[in-house]
Amino acid sequence: MLTASLAILTAVSFALTFWRWIAGLRFPLHRRMVIAASLPGLTLLKPLKGCDAETKNCLRSWFLQKYPGPVQILLGAASSEDPVCVVARELLAEFPQADARLILCAENLGANAKVSTLRQLEPHIRHPLVMISDADVRVPADFSANVAPHLADPGAGLVNCFYRVANPSTPAMQWEATAINADFWTQVLQARSLKPVDFALGAVMTLPAAQLKAIGGFAALSDYLADDYQLGRRVASQQKRIVFATVVAECWDAPMNWRQVWAHQSRWARTIRLCQPFPYFLSIVNNSTLWPLLWLALARQPAVLAVCGGCVLFRIGAALQQQARLTQSPAKFSYAGMPPVKDLLDVVIWAGAFASNRITWRGERYRILPDGKLSKIGFGGGKLGTK
Repeated sequence: MLTASLAILTAVSFALTFWRWIAGLRFPLHRRMVIAASLPGLTLLKPLKGCDAETKNCLRSWFLQKYPGPVQILLGAASSEDPVCVVARELLAEFPQADARLILCAENLGANAKVSTLRQLEPHIRHPLVMISDADVRVPADFSANVAPHLADPGAGLVNCFYRVANPSTPAMQWEATAINADFWTQVLQARSLKPVDFALGAVMTLPAAQLKAIGGFAALSDYLADDYQLGRRVASQQKRIVFATVVAECWDAPMNWRQVWAHQSRWARTIRLCQPFPYFLSIVNNSTLWPLLWLALARQPAVLAVCGGCVLFRIGAALQQQARLTQSPAKFSYAGMPPVKDLLDVVIWAGAFASNRITWRGERYRILPDGKLSKIGFGGGKLGTK
């Protein structure tokens, strides 16, 4: 019975991997739109905290947008002592013609510091479209002009895009790059083929200002870790569609070691598990390296070796192709061993997501509550109050 069960799980995991690969092939990634002569005014919100060698270039890419309409750029930082303020002021001096401001957002308006900054930027919004983007995101010059037109459809409530890890400079970051560049975007498309999307991807999110107001503004997201998920969920609950633009953003991260990437992946897994517990529990079935290896270890037959070997080779080939397509670069065969390694590490990450609901984020320790909210943990293990 165990051998038969592992054989079935191997077949199911292969079918899911193949389905995910087909979903990725069908999506018109990187396709550009014919841009209208004019588009509605756009306000870009950039919550900032800290900086690294890539921050300035990432922020500059937003000042270089070729958008056929008025653009307002609001940069928010919690402290004037944050070194990112120096970078922001240099860019404001470099682009004096831009409608851009650096705003000090010193109030603590909830457990999520990013949302706290967004809440303090919100009163300064002047245009009908609002775009929210993380500080480490770099985009091509035609990015905004390819995103905004999607909101011309009255049924569209929010537009987001896929993103890639642009600089996986360490082995640990190459593992994370496989998770995002090869797997994540196709998993999202796979989920979309089952039911309407009810979440958003946080790298870049764009929605009408009226839609933001209708869901209660950023105040509704103040104490949630997964603010992007919660924003998308609230938009979808109003019978609005979550749309995916075909342009791709880039995330440029400072070099991270295994401990840092492990903490990031664990935090992400625990968040998803609490937001979508049953789908996350079933996600282990999608592991197309684990089940063939377990079946082979138990059966130890030449025919099983051939089948399992074929499954793992397809997994590697599909991952390399998906990553090459997202990044628009040749397949890196030196990364061929990374998809199986990533799958096996995912087993530990998956199990760990059920073992604890505690995370460390931005240097603070939190407990994630069953509804996805954050509760800060004090040094003595107790909860600290938040506004």
